[in-house]
Amino acid sequence: MLLRLLILTFFVGASLSAQADIIRESYAFSELGKPKYEAGFNHYDYANPAAPKGGKITLAVVGNYDNFNLYASRGNPGSGTDKLYDTLFTTSDDEIGSYYPLIAEYARYPADFKWAEITLNPQARFHDGTPITAQDVAFTFEKFMTEGVPAFRVVYKGVKVKAISRLTVRIELPKADKSQMLGLFSLPVLAEKFWHNRKFNEPLGYPPLSSGPYRISAYKIGQYITYSRVQDYWAANLPVNKGRFNFDTIRYDYYLDDNVAFEAFKAGAFDFRAEGSAKNWATQYRGDSFERQQIVKEARPNQVTTDAVWLAFNNEKPLFSDRRVRQALTLAFDFEWMNKALFYGSYKRSSSYFQNTEYAARDYPDAAELEILAPYKGKIPDEAFSERFQPPVSDGSGYDRGNLLRALSLLQQAGWQLKNRQLVDAAGKPFRFELLVRSGSALNWVLPFQHSLKRLGITMEIRQVDSSQYLRRLRQGDYDMVPSNYYAMPWPNGSLRQIWQSPFIDSSWNQARVKNPVLDALIDRIMAHQGDKAALLPLGRALDRVLLWNYYRIPMWYSANDRYAWWNKFSHPAIAPAYAVGLENWWYDVNKAAKLPAQRR
Repeated sequence: MLLRLLILTFFVGASLSAQADIIRESYAFSELGKPKYEAGFNHYDYANPAAPKGGKITLAVVGNYDNFNLYASRGNPGSGTDKLYDTLFTTSDDEIGSYYPLIAEYARYPADFKWAEITLNPQARFHDGTPITAQDVAFTFEKFMTEGVPAFRVVYKGVKVKAISRLTVRIELPKADKSQMLGLFSLPVLAEKFWHNRKFNEPLGYPPLSSGPYRISAYKIGQYITYSRVQDYWAANLPVNKGRFNFDTIRYDYYLDDNVAFEAFKAGAFDFRAEGSAKNWATQYRGDSFERQQIVKEARPNQVTTDAVWLAFNNEKPLFSDRRVRQALTLAFDFEWMNKALFYGSYKRSSSYFQNTEYAARDYPDAAELEILAPYKGKIPDEAFSERFQPPVSDGSGYDRGNLLRALSLLQQAGWQLKNRQLVDAAGKPFRFELLVRSGSALNWVLPFQHSLKRLGITMEIRQVDSSQYLRRLRQGDYDMVPSNYYAMPWPNGSLRQIWQSPFIDSSWNQARVKNPVLDALIDRIMAHQGDKAALLPLGRALDRVLLWNYYRIPMWYSANDRYAWWNKFSHPAIAPAYAVGLENWWYDVNKAAKLPAQRR
C-alpha cells in the first residue's frame, strides 16, 4: 500500500511539474484578461490605414530643454525624445495593459513567466540601416542596470538578459513575476554601437542613433526641436503602426510662459493646444478665427481613469511628519471656492488614487478589505477601518470658518500654538515652508491657498524656478511641497512601487517621499497578485484607504473634460482612442488647409 502511495505521489508530482513546464508561445500579452487584438489584426481600430502621409504640425512646450537623453540622471530632456527608440513590444491606446509586437515578433515562456525567449523581427533596423539584434537588447538592459536611474536597478535586481542567438534574447527572473516580465517587454532598445562608449546617465547635447518613426532633423537647444518622418522606416507597415505617424515633420517650439504660448497659438505660431485653464477656455477662445471655424474647439468628457492634480508634501521633512499637520493643511485648501471663482465649475475634486475606477475606496470597507487591513491595526489611521474618505468640503465662500477652526485644532494637538497671528512651535519657531513650482505654470490657485494658510498663521513662500532647476530639485528631494500630476492608474500595477515604496524614495516619481512599511507590504501583495482581479479589488481599495487617510498629498482636482483646440487643417479617424489624445493618428488635410490664410497653412 505504501509503495502504491509513493508511486502515485511521484506521478502526481511529475504531472504537476510537467504542467508548470509547458512552454507557450504568443504574439501579444495582457496584464489583465486577454489582448483586444487577435493574431493577424491589420491595424488598431483608432487608426486609418488609408491616411495620407505629409504635411507638418507644430506644437508648443512651456519651459526649456538642454539635452536629448531622456534617461540621463540630470538635465532636462527635449520633448519627443521618449519616442526616439522602438521597444520590444508596444501598447495600444484603447485598452489597458496589453502588449503587441514591434521589434519583437513573438515570445516563448512558461505559464509562470519565470523566463521568456523573445524572437526579434529580422527587418528591425536603426536609422543608419544597421540591424537591431539580441545583443543590442542585452546591452540595453545592462546599460539601464549599471548607468540608469536607481529605481530601475531596484525593480529588476537579479534579472538576467542575454542574447542566445542573433535574433533571440532570453530574460530570466529571480522569481516568477508576470508583471515584471511584461515591464521588460516594453524596454526601449538602444544601439550598442552608439552607446557603448558613452555615459548613459549623462546629458547628450546632440541626437543619438535611434530607431523610431521619426528622427531629429533640426534643433536649437532650449528653443525648438524638429522631428522628420523616417521615409524608409522599417516598421511603418506593421499592424501597430499602420495609419499612424503621418506627419512629415513635427516641431516643438519652447515658450517660457503659458500666457505667451496661448497668444502665439491664436496668432497661428503653432497648431494644437491642450488647454489647462478652465477660465481661458470659457473667456479667451473667442474672435474671428473661432467664429470662422479656422480654429476648432473640442471638449471631451473624461469617462475613463484620468490624470489628477494633487499637492505633495515632502513627508521626509520634520515639519510634515505629523499626520494632523497634513490634515490641517488639507482643510485649508478651499476647492469649492476655487472651482467656482477661478475654474468656472469645470473641475471635480480628486478623491482617490484610483480615480474613476472600481479600485477606488468609495464606500465603507467590506469584509475582504478589513481582513487585509487587520494585521496593521495601530499602524494605520483608525478611520481606515470604519469610515469613508471624503475630501473636506467648504461652504464655497472663500473663508470657511468651520474648516479653519478644525485645522487650527489639529495643529494645536500637534504642538503648534497661535501667537501674535503667527503659528509657532514649542521653541517659538514659526511654521514656514516653500511651495516649489515650475516657471510659466498657471498659479491662479496659489494665492488663495496662501491666503487661507496665512489665516492659520502659516507662511507659505512661493518659489518659481525654470524647468531644468525644477527637475534637479525634484530628483534631489529639495522641496517642501510641489504640485504633483498623479497619472491615471486603471488598476493597481507596478507603478505603485516607484510612487510609494520605500526603496524608491529617491525616485522623482515618489514626490511625496514616503517610507511606510505598511505601504511596502500592501504593494508587495498587490504585485504578487497581478492578473488576479478578484484579489486586486480589495487590495487596491485597502491601499487607497491607507494612502488617503494618511494625507500624504492634498487632493486638488481633475478635469471633467479634456479641452483641445487646433487650427483646422487636420483630420483624424472617426474612432478616438480611449486612453490618449491620439495625435499620432491624425493627418494633414490639404483640402481643409486650403481654406486657411496662406500663413496659417
